Amino acid sequence: MSKIYIKNMVCDRCKMAVEQTLQRQNLHPIKVDLGEAIVEEELTETQLLALRTALKELGFELLGDRRQQTIDLIKSSLIKLVHYQDNQSATTLSDYLVSQLHQDYSSLSKLFSEVEGKTIERYYIELRIERVKELIRYDELTLTQIAQRMNYSSVAYLSSQFKAVTGMTPSQFRGMKTNTRMPLDQL
Repeated sequence: MSKIYIKNMVCDRCKMAVEQTLQRQNLHPIKVDLGEAIVEEELTETQLLALRTALKELGFELLGDRRQQTIDLIKSSLIKLVHYQDNQSATTLSDYLVSQLHQDYSSLSKLFSEVEGKTIERYYIELRIERVKELIRYDELTLTQIAQRMNYSSVAYLSSQFKAVTGMTPSQFRGMKTNTRMPLDQL
């Protein structure tokens, strides 16, 4: 059994694409989740090289470096929180990451800042704003409903954070005709 770490997995379609790629490589996935997969086989160097090439064609990257694996697990955990749980966590951001990664938050925070050049908190804010952009584009919820759904204390706080990150208000963003959302793997 082998556990492999994969960069740029940000959605359920990514999980399906990776699972199909593993199967095409004659591997037997036990579990495929954001940022990682477990296969029944012990992978040889030849299999790893073939898998790395196949994943790269789809825009994914096989991770070998332990530090980069940890960074990718942090990002995947935050993406799950923001995009699949609508930021509804009963704990603080630090407690959430500790519970997900089973590592000390201060070491996670230091590593993330060193490698990514920004704090975990900044990355988290950027993720939240991208999710807010997505919800605004759907045009199904009011700003009040979006603020509640994304666990902001108020619409004013959401608006000020949105403007600080994007340079425009949510209303200005809603009025734009072009899509200025960022792909999650580029945050």
